[in-house]
Amino acid sequence: MSTGYGLFLRVTLPLAALNLLNQASRTVMSIIGPVLAVEFALSASELGLLAACMFAAYAAAQLPVGVALDRLGPRRIQAALSIVAAAGFAVFALSEGIAGLVLARVILGVGVSAGLMAILKANTQWFAPAQVAGMTGLAMVVGSLGSVLTTAPVEAVLPVLGWRGVFWLLSGVSIAVAIWIFVSVRDKPRPAARSGLKAELAVMWSICSSPDFWRYAPAVAMLSVLNFAYLGLWAGPWLRDVAGYEGPARAHTLLLYTLGMLAGGFAIGQASSRVQARGYPAILVPSLCMAGLLAAQIGLMLRPTGAATVTVLWVLFAFFAAGGPSGYVAVGQMFPAAQMGRVSTAANTLTLLGAFLLQAATGWILDLWPRTAAGGWDPRGYSAALLLSAVVQLFVIARLAGGRRLWRRRV
Repeated sequence: MSTGYGLFLRVTLPLAALNLLNQASRTVMSIIGPVLAVEFALSASELGLLAACMFAAYAAAQLPVGVALDRLGPRRIQAALSIVAAAGFAVFALSEGIAGLVLARVILGVGVSAGLMAILKANTQWFAPAQVAGMTGLAMVVGSLGSVLTTAPVEAVLPVLGWRGVFWLLSGVSIAVAIWIFVSVRDKPRPAARSGLKAELAVMWSICSSPDFWRYAPAVAMLSVLNFAYLGLWAGPWLRDVAGYEGPARAHTLLLYTLGMLAGGFAIGQASSRVQARGYPAILVPSLCMAGLLAAQIGLMLRPTGAATVTVLWVLFAFFAAGGPSGYVAVGQMFPAAQMGRVSTAANTLTLLGAFLLQAATGWILDLWPRTAAGGWDPRGYSAALLLSAVVQLFVIARLAGGRRLWRRRV
């Protein structure tokens, strides 16, 4: 195991540092979103669009990034994209209006577009199949620290740095991570003969037209869709408008959310590796996460206000939503190992498109009700948005259930 952890430190950890920035770029909107809404007089629809446009750019980059990861390896791709992320953070810090903020989020979406996928590609190259989910779970613990650091800590430093200072800090960290990746990460040597771009695109088409991909990938994607949409923006406003939490209480609950996500990433990754080593399919544990996440959504739909209930439901929501990366591993292992970059980015495209649509749709739904006297949004709107996501999740779970044969233990 020492060799495995040595590889983790040299290869996976630097890539996980960029995923930390990926997580931070999403979570920070839960804290600064209300500040931006006041400073720039943004409606719920505009705020939802601002958060969601990053996912649109993120999604558009997925398929070319998947081909690039398989052809060129994670080292060069991630070092370059980390510089792009630094530029996105810098443009956000300099913006004076909604147009600049949108442009910054688009640049940032491209910069962080390979965050998790590069980790999956590198882990598939260097670790045995039954170790990939476990090592990816450890990487997700590191990545989740980005969400931890952009909740209560950002709330605490906002009076000192301001939201612009926070983004300048993130820009500087992105440059440092680019250097770390370029110096430390090594790609596993590929065979000398490489297929042409046309052949690579044909492989991409075969993945995207696979019945197995369309049976399992949408269900796996919904885990991360809900995490992205709520931790990335709407959990903070929900806590303000439904639970009645002010800034510090809201940031504290979001911190607990991110700790739940951190714990879930580790526990689910390790459980998936153990289950797979014992002969069960890798999709089993993520499937259980889907059921747990659906139960948490139903609880939140009922608009609880008690502090203990609110905290437990959001922590459970975060814990089960953290099963997304293990689900990506499961779907990726249904295809040849050399295609992991393309399979994972194809699945992530579904996640990002779903996150874009759900974040924007939540804003549209909230705007169907008049603003409250305090300037927030009607709690009934949040329940309607959660009902929509629960119905979508039930649909993709029903499709997944048609693959029971893959849930059986290998004899």
